[in-house]
Parts: sequence; C-alpha cells; structure tokens
Amino acid sequence: MNEGAKISVVINTYNAAQHLEAVLESVKDFDELLVCDMESTDDTVEIARRHGCRIVTFERKQYNIVEPAREYAIHEARYDWVLVVDADELVTPELKEYLYRRITEGDCPDGLFIPRKNYFMGRFLHSHYPDHILRFMRKDKTHWPAIIHSTPAVDGKTEKIPGSEQQLAFVHLANDSVESIVSKTNQYTRNELERKHKHYGIGALVKRPLWRFVRSYLLKSGFRDGVPGLIRAMLDACYQFVLVAKAIEKQRQDATR
Repeated sequence: MNEGAKISVVINTYNAAQHLEAVLESVKDFDELLVCDMESTDDTVEIARRHGCRIVTFERKQYNIVEPAREYAIHEARYDWVLVVDADELVTPELKEYLYRRITEGDCPDGLFIPRKNYFMGRFLHSHYPDHILRFMRKDKTHWPAIIHSTPAVDGKTEKIPGSEQQLAFVHLANDSVESIVSKTNQYTRNELERKHKHYGIGALVKRPLWRFVRSYLLKSGFRDGVPGLIRAMLDACYQFVLVAKAIEKQRQDATR
C-alpha cells in the first residue's frame, strides 16, 4: 500500500485511562496509532504503550485547552490522512473500511465530517444525532485554531457522511451524568461568551430556551428517548438560559463602567 493510502489515528489524552483500552482496540488495525499525551498522571501512557502506540508529549501547563495539542498532534502523524479520535470514542469496523475505500476514490474530499452516537442515562439520544464532527482530513491541508471547541480548518473540499449511515458513526462512550452536564454548562457558556460577543434582549431569556427545548424534544425526536430524552432536552434549554443570562449580566456591567 502506498503512503497516500495509509491512515494515522491521532488521539489526544489527559488522564484518559477509563475508556482508552476499548478505544485503542477499536482502532488497532489502522496504519499508525499516535497518542499525544498532555502529561497524564494516571495509567494513560502505560495503556498506550501496551497497545503499541507511538507516544508524543504536549506540555499541559502552557494551555488550558486541548486545541493547540490537536494542531501539534495531527502534524506529528506519519501519514497524509489523519483520523482524530477522542479517548472516549469507538471507531466501528464499517467506518474503518469506509475511510480506506474513500481515500482511493478520485472524488475523495480533503475532510470528512463523521456522525457520532451520543448516550445519556444509558440511552442513545435521537436528539443529539448525527452530531457531525470534522475528524478525518489531509494533514497538509489542515489547521486547528487555538480556540476552545473550534472545528479544524481544512483548505479544500469537505463532505458529511450521511447520518442515515449509523454504522459509520463514532460511538461516544462518555454518557455524561446530570452533574457533569451542569458543570460543563457553566464552563462552556463562559468559554462561548469569551470568544463571541453576544447581545440579547430580555425576551431571549424565554425564546432561546423554549426554542432549544422544542428543537431537542420535538423536532429532533427526543421524546423517543423516554425520561432521559426529556431530561436532556430540559438541560439543553437550561444551557441557553444560562448563556443568555450571563450575556445580559455582562451587557449591564459594561454599561455601568
């Protein structure tokens, strides 16, 4: 197989031992497994070594976000094509076969958005599917901005794997608890407001949470997921309420300065 038809799997880690064995087992047949570790203090590096991964280290102390480590890692990969996998995501055999077939085809894009299956309270969430993420790309055409939760910038054509092809989706093992989601709501809304200047009127306190609930529970079929679907839709609405409330608070603080 020529170099252009090989794929490097890149996994960024920090104290990722919980799911790493299963993740590495799911990607073991790719051409390279590269783990970029941000100075883990658990068994992450030892697990990666046992699975024959090539390991590079990115100093965690310099950054509070993972994106600079992602940029570093993808360009450390040996091969032209890079599949970025989180340390709590499984790659299906069907997705692996699809990617290898796709890179041999003349119309293959420079980047592919891959669907992801998310779970909550042990249930697959219809409301959070297909959750497309850009994770497969040509490394020489890719730059990952140093902005939290940013999408990599690919200089070329990108496509989405259809959500109807569920066998080609990542399987997200995180299965966040309510406590974890509430904690992340505070962190993520803060990060979102830091990178984007948002201005809302009082009406947005009602309109945005209501719209998010309707979208999650009704339009995206969260009602099919029973009680977990209802709770998750309410948490999605809560995220929007907190975001708008923080934005209005900041607007009023700025106005009094």
